[in-house]
Amino acid sequence: MTAKISYDDVEAGTELPAQSFPVTRDTLVRYAGASGDFNPIHWNEKIAKEVGLPDVIAHGMFTMAEAARVVTDWTGDPGAVVEYGVRFTKPVVVPNDGEGAVIEVSGKVAAKLDDEARTVRVDLIATSAGQKVLGMSRAVVKLA
Repeated sequence: MTAKISYDDVEAGTELPAQSFPVTRDTLVRYAGASGDFNPIHWNEKIAKEVGLPDVIAHGMFTMAEAARVVTDWTGDPGAVVEYGVRFTKPVVVPNDGEGAVIEVSGKVAAKLDDEARTVRVDLIATSAGQKVLGMSRAVVKLA
């Protein structure tokens, strides 16, 4: 695959399409099975509260991956992401109310890094319930 976005067509400030990602307890159980991370704070409300959490929380790596989807959907090529990192700032709390939580993600091209390599830095903002859940969320992306 090759990125469908051309380096020549973007500039610092170019916004990526924002996306919303619903998260339910079912989502967390499925992710636990796929990832092998069966820590009970991600599915058992009693244990989550016993360790001081407000409720069950989403896996940090799940939250990170959902945020990255904004970049990979924009480029059309997951392989275009050459670096990606975040800091986990707040957990995504997922109540057992039939609705769960929503992770809202927006992003923009922060800088054009290398004309020859055709790379840009994309900064992402991820929130849930009005709180920023990822900090320093940045990807270096190789464009067409």
